[in-house]
Amino acid sequence: MKPLPALELVARLEDAAWLDPVSKKVRKVVKTVIRPRWARDVLHGVPVGHPVHPLAVQVPMGAWISAAVLDALPGNERASAVLVGVGALSAVPAAVAGFTDWSELHPQQQRVGLVHAAANIAATTLYAASLVQRARGRQGSGKALAYLGLGTISAGGFLGGHLTYRQAAGVNHSEEIPHRFPQGWHKLAPLADLPDGKLTKRDVAGIPLLVHREGNRINVLSDVCSHLSGPLHEGKLKAAAEIPGGTAGDNQPCVVCPWHKSTFALRTGEVLSGPATARQPLFSSRITDGLVEVCLPGAD
Repeated sequence: MKPLPALELVARLEDAAWLDPVSKKVRKVVKTVIRPRWARDVLHGVPVGHPVHPLAVQVPMGAWISAAVLDALPGNERASAVLVGVGALSAVPAAVAGFTDWSELHPQQQRVGLVHAAANIAATTLYAASLVQRARGRQGSGKALAYLGLGTISAGGFLGGHLTYRQAAGVNHSEEIPHRFPQGWHKLAPLADLPDGKLTKRDVAGIPLLVHREGNRINVLSDVCSHLSGPLHEGKLKAAAEIPGGTAGDNQPCVVCPWHKSTFALRTGEVLSGPATARQPLFSSRITDGLVEVCLPGAD
């Protein structure tokens, strides 16, 4: 079965470089308006472990689809209007979370995401106009505008699906590591070859690993950032106290991704700051006769 022709049109958006000047301006606005690090982390979904935007959009979509069903049946004008209003109001926080995620994506993803956002804004505007018409007693035009809004939001949803499932925006880019890394202990490197207090990269079984030595303690994480596959060994080494919102005196070593500034605790793999929401796979390590070995608990 051949893919839908619409898919080819969407794929072309990925290379639509003419959208980049607009993306740059919108990104600047998002960064200016949503400045506090804690606010960005909440909107990215760091506290819940995955992006907030896909959860938030369920409310307006559910309300608007329900309104469409009621509009097709007689005597439900008031209930339908309430649902249209609920959808329009709840679309605002969903959009804020979406723009926050969008501002930390690659250019190809931002191009598709920009059109996705434009469709959703257009749909919300149509639903707002539908409410105005309903308030004026013009039920027919109010319903027509709502159905136009549903069609527009559906097109936006298709773009959102492409962004997530074809372009891998918002997914965990380290999820495959436990399924690819072999079970058991494996040679990493001689202890003497690992510089103390530095970030280095080593490959084991074809998997790139981030290695950080603290004396005889060896911290090992996947080198592939869970956000968008950034090479963590090229990032910056910081103490947790240096991270915005960090606890004073906390000298736990952390790595800051060079691409989008996601921050991970090197001893645990925990996300300390987004846009990443999924923790890094953490490898166990041991030293045997001067040789560092690693294993991944839970590896298939």
